[in-house]
Formats: sequence, structure tokens, C-alpha cells
Amino acid sequence: MMQSRTHTCNELRMEHVGQKVKIVGWMENVREVGSNFAFVVVRDFYGTTQVVVENEEMMKTVKAINKESTISVEGVVRERASKNPKLATGDIEVVPEKIEVLGRCRYNELPFEINRSREADEAQRLKYRYLDLRNPAVKQNIVLRCKVVSALRQAMTEHGFLEITTPILTASSPEGARDYLVPARKHPGKFYALPQAPQQFKQLLMTSGFDRYFQIAPCFRDEDARGDRSPGEFYQLDMEMAFATQDDVFAVLEDVLPPIFAQYGTYNVASSAPFKRIPYLEAMEKYGSDKPDLRIDLLVEDVTAAVRHTEFAPFASAAAVKAVAVSHANLTRKQVDKLCADVEVQSGAKPYWTKVENGEFVGGVAKFLNIEKMYSDLEKLLGSLEDCLILFAAGTHDQAVKTAGVMRRMLGAAVPGHMDKERYEFCWIVDFPMYEIGEESGELEFCHNPFSMPSGGLEVLLKAERGEIDPLTITADQYDLVCNGVELSSGAVRNHDPEIMVKAFEMVRLGEEDVKKKFPAMYNAFCYGAPPHAGIAPGVDRMVMLLAGEDSIREVIPFPMNKSAQDVMMGAPSEVTQKQLDELHIAVVGKVEE
Repeated sequence: MMQSRTHTCNELRMEHVGQKVKIVGWMENVREVGSNFAFVVVRDFYGTTQVVVENEEMMKTVKAINKESTISVEGVVRERASKNPKLATGDIEVVPEKIEVLGRCRYNELPFEINRSREADEAQRLKYRYLDLRNPAVKQNIVLRCKVVSALRQAMTEHGFLEITTPILTASSPEGARDYLVPARKHPGKFYALPQAPQQFKQLLMTSGFDRYFQIAPCFRDEDARGDRSPGEFYQLDMEMAFATQDDVFAVLEDVLPPIFAQYGTYNVASSAPFKRIPYLEAMEKYGSDKPDLRIDLLVEDVTAAVRHTEFAPFASAAAVKAVAVSHANLTRKQVDKLCADVEVQSGAKPYWTKVENGEFVGGVAKFLNIEKMYSDLEKLLGSLEDCLILFAAGTHDQAVKTAGVMRRMLGAAVPGHMDKERYEFCWIVDFPMYEIGEESGELEFCHNPFSMPSGGLEVLLKAERGEIDPLTITADQYDLVCNGVELSSGAVRNHDPEIMVKAFEMVRLGEEDVKKKFPAMYNAFCYGAPPHAGIAPGVDRMVMLLAGEDSIREVIPFPMNKSAQDVMMGAPSEVTQKQLDELHIAVVGKVEE
């Protein structure tokens, strides 16, 4: 027996025929057949059961109940005359002796049909998320999330990691995104920050003598939403290892993730260890992305020199021209034009195309291409050109690479035979640049994580300081884990040496005092003898999104915000009272109309 019921709505079978039972749940649907006969579907967390009303008194009771009210049904199980093989309970039905309303739905009309809520407007779904989650298809994603998190915890524990929670209220730290600030009532004018990640705390745990740490960590970043990113908050499998190298981190995740992806994923095939390792610069040149989808067998080629002999201005004046070729594409002109338009929308630059038929360039930019001067050179780079569709990207080097990456991805999905969709393909992107020239500042800045160890340590930084090498050539012991074109996480071997840390920051015009001020606890802890350590933090939301086969991360989060970082169900963010503001010593000096 379970609480106030004898069975769930997914439990009754032929062996229960003749038994008196009690089920509870939501009245999903009522189908009346005549004045005294109706089929009632009762739904709970586990499934559905059909209830058959066969008398006038019971019909009056049912007719007075709105759909989605919660009810209890006491009655006798009998065999269905017309069985439904699609339902687990499709061989039986319950003839009620008593129907009681437990929680009345007071609305005759619902915002959307529960079992078709995924077809409703997203704003409505988020406003009435508690109704949306009643849809078994929506609920299943949350159940999947629970199972995956449980499996991750078990796997990490079996690998000797301790689950340790770190603070939510902490100090603001320059870690790449905007902080969410929390005013400190007892300290007027000062603020806590919600952690963008437990980065500093987990490194401090390593200096405290803990060997292996993990947690399913909440992270808070005030950033814009996109398909694979939730604004406001998200969760990650945060981990750190003392006395560890990059290979140690790789070995753990290559052992933990594939079985979970194979067991819980939409596809049951996942990469086995070791995952392919691709240097960052190679990834950009070959795949046009630092998060390549390796299920696609197409590659990007640099054809700048091969197409230089042309009067076509976009090619002649471009710093770089990249190309992706597909044989036997069999796409119509309309399909090619649509594909190019989609590439332009996503990359911000127009791609160009041509086909090769009977040794000639035809269509697109064919009239600008000199067959005698270009054909053989392109063939050396792209392989056999006969019956090929070639897409070109031209412009600055970075723009050409970005556009080519989008071309590769879209061509792989559009042309049959070039993408093995039903698998999970992992890879590591390694050797990221330590520094870059900032777009706004025009000066040297950290490219990614300032806590990463520069490859070569102090020596390489001193060489850059002396002008012996270009600081832009310095790589970091940093790595990304990518699956099916989605970046699951970033990680790094950490810079645990105060001397190296200070020198790394001096490269971006920040001295030792700046480091002490911005990262006081970590800097001081490292001065007491810190172990070499490394870690990573795969995004739980993104993992579950991939496993569920969803395109939007909001589908796997119980109560997600909308794209504007608003919780329309709870009405957050919201205004607060003047009393609350006064207690926090805060004055609202202006209001932006939304």
C-alpha cells in the first residue's frame, strides 16, 4: 500500500481483476458515451488507468468535476473488452464505487492541453510550468535528469572523490561573466556575490589537503540566454584533483561519462577511451570551431592561394578563403540557396558556392573561377572535385574560419551520408592560447581562464617578457570537453605557484598587489605550499540536454527562466518594498522601462 492508494495508475494488470482497489491522480480526460456511460482517464506520476462510469449517480459526480482536478477512485478491477496494447494498464479498467475530489481545478479552460503542452507558446509554458510538467513527456526529462545526477554521484564516489559543498554567498571575483550581487545588510555599502563557479573554493580545498573533490554545483552568471545556456543559474559536475595532471583528469571523465551516456542517452553508442585530442589551432583550421561535431566527416580546407587568380572581389581581397567540399550532394539550387542563407544568418557572413560537373564549374560563382588555373590546385586540397558542391567562406581569417565552421556543420546535416547522428562523439580540445588581444582594449588579455598554468611555466613567461617570444604563442594547460558539437566543460591544470601566477598577471598589466587584492585567499594559501592540481566541470544541464535529444536547455530544467532571465511563473525579478531597501542601505536612483 502507498499512502492513500492501494496501487499507482501504472500498476494494475490482469492478475488484479476482481480486486477492490483505490487509485489517486489527476482526472486527465472524460469521454461520455450516452447519458449514463463514460470513460475517465486518471493520471498520476507513474502512468494512467481507465475508469468506466456506468450509472447515473456516478455520472453526476464526474460531470461536476473539471479536468485536471485531483481525485481518488475506489472500485473493482475488471478486464477490458477492448484492450489498448499501447498502455501498460491497457488490459484492465476500474469500475468505480466511489469517486472523491481531493483538489478541485476551478477553471473550465486550461492554458493549454496538458498532453500537448510542448506545442504551446513557450511563454505560456513557463508561466504555467506546474501544468507543463504534468505532461509525461516533459516530466520524463526531469526524471532523466535525476537519474543522470544520481549516476554521476555514484561514479565519482566510486572513483574516490568526496562530495563537498562550497559557499553560495562569497566575494565578487573577475571570472569572465557578470556577478549577481547580494547586498550585505550588516555591512552597508558592501555586497556578497553569488559564485560564477566554485573555482577558488575547490582550489583552496586542494591546498587544504583534500585529494579528490566534487559536487553538483550551482553556478550563477548574469549572462544572456541561448539554446545551450540558461540565464541566471546552472549546475555543473565540479571536480578537482590534487597532485594531478591533465591526463589524470581525462582518465576520470573518460571512465565516468561514456557508460552514463550509453545507458541514459537517446543513442546507446558513446566514444570509448581515449577521446580524440585536438589542439585548439588545429580544431579551428580543420573544423572551423573549437567545439567540433566529430560525427560529421567533412573538413575545412584553406584555399586562399588556389583562388587568388580571380577578379571576384570577395576572394581577391580576402585575408583568407576557406572551403568545404561535398561529393554527390544532390541538392537543388533552391536547397543550396536556402543553406547559404542559413549559414549567413548564423555566421554573419555570406558564403559562396559552385558545383563541378564534367570538369567544369557551374552555378553560383562559377563565372569568376578560372578552370585552367584553379581546378588542379583545388583538387589537391579538396580531393576529387567531380560532382562536388563547394562552399567558400572569405574575409578576415577569423571570419572565414567562423563561416566555414557553420558551413561544415550545416552541410554535414543536410547531405546524407556525412553525419552519423545516432551516437555521442567526444573529443578534447587542448593547447588553448593563454593570451589574446582584446577587441575593445587592443591590449594583451587573458584568453580564457586566468588560473590556468601556462605551458612551460615561469620560463615561457620570462621569455615573453624579454621579447624572445610572442606572448600570443603561449599556450595554457587548459582543455575543453566537447560532445556532438556542444562544449560540455572547460578545465585546466591550475597555476598553483604564486611566482608564476604574479608573472602571468603582469603580462596583462596587473601586478602582485592586484593579484593579492583580487584573489587574497588563494594567493595566500598558495604561499603556504600548494600541491599541483587540475580539474574540470562538465555542465549537468548540457549533458542532460544531449542525453534527452533536446535542442533547448530549458526542456531539461524543472523551473527555467525565459530568454530575458525572468521567472514569469514566480514574477522574478520583482520590485521590493522601500523598507527592504532602507534596511539594505540601497537607493533606486533610476528605473528602466521594460
